[in-house]
Amino acid sequence: MNWDFSKYLYMSVQKANSLSVLIKEKAAELGFDLCGIAASRPLMERGKILADWCSSGMNGEMSYLARDIDKRINPESLVSDAKSLVVTGLSYNTDKMQLEPGVPVISRYAYGHEYQDVIKKKLFKLLAFIKTIDPDAEGRPFADTGPLLEKGWACEAGLGWQGKHSVVINKEIGSFFFIGALVLNLQLDYDNPHKAEHCGKCRQCIEMCPTGAINEDRTIDARKCIANVTIENRGPIPAEMIPKIGKRVYGCDRCQEVCPWNRDVRQHHVPEFELSDEIRGMNTEEWLSLSGERFRRLFRHSAIARKKYDRFMKNVNDILREEQRIST
Repeated sequence: MNWDFSKYLYMSVQKANSLSVLIKEKAAELGFDLCGIAASRPLMERGKILADWCSSGMNGEMSYLARDIDKRINPESLVSDAKSLVVTGLSYNTDKMQLEPGVPVISRYAYGHEYQDVIKKKLFKLLAFIKTIDPDAEGRPFADTGPLLEKGWACEAGLGWQGKHSVVINKEIGSFFFIGALVLNLQLDYDNPHKAEHCGKCRQCIEMCPTGAINEDRTIDARKCIANVTIENRGPIPAEMIPKIGKRVYGCDRCQEVCPWNRDVRQHHVPEFELSDEIRGMNTEEWLSLSGERFRRLFRHSAIARKKYDRFMKNVNDILREEQRIST
């Protein structure tokens, strides 16, 4: 190796190291709780898991997940000349939950503003910052907004491990966090992938799932998953599932609520993720009589707005009617 090339290589490494440090500092300044960096590569091992899961039918109505798996596992299919992924975590953990007993329950992730908008706004700011340092930087942000395997990349970037409930867990902030990723054309300094898992012999998430949707291999059977059937499913909720759903009308947090890694973790610090006092205080009658106008006002910034009023209210009425039948 000649001296000139050695010097060039040394300077390149130093530049990557310093830029990586600055990126992480900026991510923290923007409010992200976690930030790691991974080298872009095809996640072949994840592709096989995804293909096997889809071929078993566990993707349910989400047939799109079975298409173009080779593209889904390769960041270069999304950003040409992809070299790095800056992966972030943003907590939405909170104890400020719905107050009234017996009301329809919504998942914590949908309490406030649409998380995709909040995260992408921060990632665009991060990209703009990177461009001030390296004008040749090109990138694309993702927050569950494209065919990127966010959970896989969170593990690759060292943010945590995939728990038995399939959700990524971080030792410091638990699993109630959103994953964002910025795919870049820059060579950076990379974190070590998180290959260890710290669930041990604990099986609480598997055993406490109301519908038995959690498999033994850290995957979920979407056909049984309450979150899937109350959010993504376009048809009626399967009649045999309704008695097991409880009052969950939009999403389900049960597997995360029972996880020991979510005990005593700090609350989120994002104002946009707060549950409004009005929604927090709604009683059962208010939910049952919720008008289209009030629905749109209350949830115009929320992920729940994507469900649309008629479909959301069908969940409310079907699930509460079954609860009332069981109680009598």
